Amino acid sequence: MKIDAPLLDSSFAGAAPLARSHAAASFDGVFTFDGPHDPFTALALAAEHTRLDIATGVAIALARSPMTVAQVAHDLQSFSSGRFTLGLGSQVRAHVERRFSMPWSRPVDRMKEFVAALRAIFSCWNDDAPLQFDGEFYRHTLMPPLLRPAPCSHGAPPIVLAAVGRQMLEAAGEVADGWVTHPFHSLRYLETFALPAIAAGRARRSSALAEDFHVVAQVLVVTGSDEGELAASREAVRAQIAFYASTQAYRPVLEADGEGELQSELRGLTRQGRWSEMARLVTDAMVERYAIVGQPEAAGRELRLRYAKIAGRVAIATPMLLRPETAGRLVAGFHGI
Repeated sequence: MKIDAPLLDSSFAGAAPLARSHAAASFDGVFTFDGPHDPFTALALAAEHTRLDIATGVAIALARSPMTVAQVAHDLQSFSSGRFTLGLGSQVRAHVERRFSMPWSRPVDRMKEFVAALRAIFSCWNDDAPLQFDGEFYRHTLMPPLLRPAPCSHGAPPIVLAAVGRQMLEAAGEVADGWVTHPFHSLRYLETFALPAIAAGRARRSSALAEDFHVVAQVLVVTGSDEGELAASREAVRAQIAFYASTQAYRPVLEADGEGELQSELRGLTRQGRWSEMARLVTDAMVERYAIVGQPEAAGRELRLRYAKIAGRVAIATPMLLRPETAGRLVAGFHGI
């Protein structure tokens, strides 16, 4: 079982030093997300300066073309000598239409076709197959020899999908190489809602796809080496939970724990611009349900115990940067050192 850290500073200047710090703390990998910076660029710097595994956790597929994603993914897989995992998510309609200015319709069908298009492109580049993908949303039928990259000796990168709702979860099980959990989840949600949906999708899986299916659990963690860091971490995670819980797409997580109406209440506050009041609705009990809470070594041990039967990797999705001492103690606890 492996443990990954976020490249919270994914700027050109900050990515390499932070990746080296995570390597020194004995993390197994680093991941980026589609936030203030491009999620792919920082991973090239991390791959150059460390031997860590690298992953997008996640890049927004529906904001991009399969061809542009395939190009950068192929390059990262080659440059890192096979250490790259391509994590993709759909995002929600407002972001795709209003932030990225891209079309939005039938996101589950689009994501499934996006993955199929990627596989066709990778097969063209790595296996010399003709490029002939003609789907409903994406069409890729032109690949002159001059524009074809050299094959990657490590093959195509694994494609893992982020999913929260039932239909997208089933899609991940059906067409992807793995699933990335959203950081906002509880064990009850995973066991009663998400994992059964993944299993339903896997039952429809093509025999042409690999049987191995990778689960990466992104996890909110509240920890600190002293009371000040612990308190700051708790409040940062509390605010993060409130933000996630206000989103309609994540309501299934709350409903699994009988708290679906909280989503409506939090959503009402966002519409009124009362962002600072949202965290007050997240109780300490909720923080402990949706996050790992404890001193670094204890939090690391709890991470391994809670997810050992669910995931092959856990990824620390805490919204604040842990001090190097804290990160090292957390990893030591996770590995039982």
